[in-house]
Amino acid sequence: MIVVMKDETPSEAIEELALQFRQMGLTPEKIIGTQKVVIGLVGDTASLDEAVVQQYSPFIEQVMRVGKKFKRASLEYRHGDYTTVTVKTPQGSIAFGHHCPIVVMAGPCSVENEEMIIATAKHVGSCGAAFLRGGAYKPRTSPYDFQGHGESALDLLAAARDASGLGIITEVMDTMDVDKVGAVADILQVGARNMQNFPLLKKVGSQPKPVMLKRGPAATITEWLMAAEYILAAGNPNVILCERGIRTFDSQYTRNTLDVSAIPVLKTLTHLPVVIDPSHGTGKSQFVPMMSKASVAAGTDALIIEVHPNPAQALSDGPQSLPFADFAELMKELEHLGRALGRWPGIPALA
Repeated sequence: MIVVMKDETPSEAIEELALQFRQMGLTPEKIIGTQKVVIGLVGDTASLDEAVVQQYSPFIEQVMRVGKKFKRASLEYRHGDYTTVTVKTPQGSIAFGHHCPIVVMAGPCSVENEEMIIATAKHVGSCGAAFLRGGAYKPRTSPYDFQGHGESALDLLAAARDASGLGIITEVMDTMDVDKVGAVADILQVGARNMQNFPLLKKVGSQPKPVMLKRGPAATITEWLMAAEYILAAGNPNVILCERGIRTFDSQYTRNTLDVSAIPVLKTLTHLPVVIDPSHGTGKSQFVPMMSKASVAAGTDALIIEVHPNPAQALSDGPQSLPFADFAELMKELEHLGRALGRWPGIPALA
């Protein structure tokens, strides 16, 4: 249930109302939107009558029930206001959201060595990326494949940040690693295979760093949003959703089926920012540029793209990684599209 307050409601009236709800055994959450202040009520509201709650204060404009199973993640919960997730980086704060410039995150699947990760960070940064992606811990289908360098790779990511000024996004796989990954990463990534690892979701939800939650390979959108609800319910409001392709009946030509339609669907369901991963979504570098541009046209808030100095020698996911020159060309094309949509960093929309 949400309680929408009238314009210019005194803060004292909101606090008095929140106290009344707490005394009823509910948890009130104040949501300050661009247009309204909304109080979200968490708890057993089934017995509450909307008309009765309306009489609790003359400053209440409207009382509404949230019909979705995912409460905090729903667009209804924020009365139609989209969340902006702001991430602090060495170059300043970067905002993810529906009304923000498109953010590009780029880098290799895995952190391989210091020379490679620093060179990649400098290159993607010079092309306009705001974040370096790179895996320290890698969940692989085969136990014999490269699993990442682990904790030592976190030190290499820190060195790459110092050398490039980029923010860092990297995956955390285990609850025991959340603190050490969080000490380096500006955004913690929960991978597709861990989308329903509920202890991990609760753990990343109990720490302050933003979390990017990837959609599971066979997850419905509702299941994905319910997973996000775990993070939000644990106390972390800074959740970003990442579509990275789903498993369908045809995997002959692409690794996964990139669900670009998820972008407009999510925009009607949730206030959370949306990211597209065209690298995992297709599994083939030749398709990454077109799907990146299609995703921007469809309204994505960010892209996360795999880039490697020599994809043929990559320790993981080489076939879906763009070489440096191809990434530079793609960023030029994305800039033209982003400018036309009025969503490119620091550049006004074309007339």
